Amino acid sequence: MENIRSMTEALYADIPAEAVYHYTTFSGLMGIVESGSLWASDIRYMNDSAELNHMVTLTRAEVEERIALGHPNPRLLNQFLDWITRRVTNGHMLFSGSFRANGNLLSQWRGYSDLGKGVSIGFDPNHLLTCARKQGFMVGRCVYDPKRQRQLIHQIVDHVEDLAASACGVHGCQTDEIFADVFERVESDLLRIAAILKHPSFQEEAEWRIVSPIVTDFKDSSVHFREGTHMLVPYFKFSLVAPQQEKPKILHIFLGPTPNISPSMNSLSMYLAKNGVSPIRGITYCQIPYRQR
Repeated sequence: MENIRSMTEALYADIPAEAVYHYTTFSGLMGIVESGSLWASDIRYMNDSAELNHMVTLTRAEVEERIALGHPNPRLLNQFLDWITRRVTNGHMLFSGSFRANGNLLSQWRGYSDLGKGVSIGFDPNHLLTCARKQGFMVGRCVYDPKRQRQLIHQIVDHVEDLAASACGVHGCQTDEIFADVFERVESDLLRIAAILKHPSFQEEAEWRIVSPIVTDFKDSSVHFREGTHMLVPYFKFSLVAPQQEKPKILHIFLGPTPNISPSMNSLSMYLAKNGVSPIRGITYCQIPYRQR
């Protein structure tokens, strides 16, 4: 049976074939250009952090089904469900940045950019992969298909059962500490899988994510904090500058809906030129009519 590490590696084996876009505000663009890095947020504090709980929901359904069918070790399953519910939302830190296959989606302009001052920044996938590998990040395509999601959770629970059976031996587990040890052995892979399982209703986004190594200590020097909408948000600086380069390599930029198309395009071009950044495919207006909210 495929183990959980092999599952993780397979999920993150896909490589984007075309440019991937990061939606942000003018302020976000300026931060990327001037620092050469993108802020990858702790996934528990991202706008769609509820997606982490999607794995919990799927796992609960799998556990309840197995118990209803007369599973011989319901204690193991219930403890795994309790553990994953706590650890996915309160365990080790995992940092992620979001990219979209489509750089010009109305839903994304509404969700990720301020009215009248948004951009989506296109990156060459090979450049992104080079930067990710240098920093120990993985690049993964989000999984939306319900059937595939259920299959993944089924395989995960199978793997946990096999690990527990091996750890407990022929006499069975005498203490719950053995279960806890088994769960901890799969935690890193579970978090990485949870990071790219998204509710099917978001399928239009066709999202790709950069996902960091697991960080176990929030006092780590790589962990920073920024002001979010309602709270402080931990983040990691993901460098977009490849070896032998001084500036982030930007493939293309879409300017989002704005009532001032010509002057906005002009000032954006001047800003990039002043900072030594020249998008390979230039800057394109999104052509979506501006609507005052």
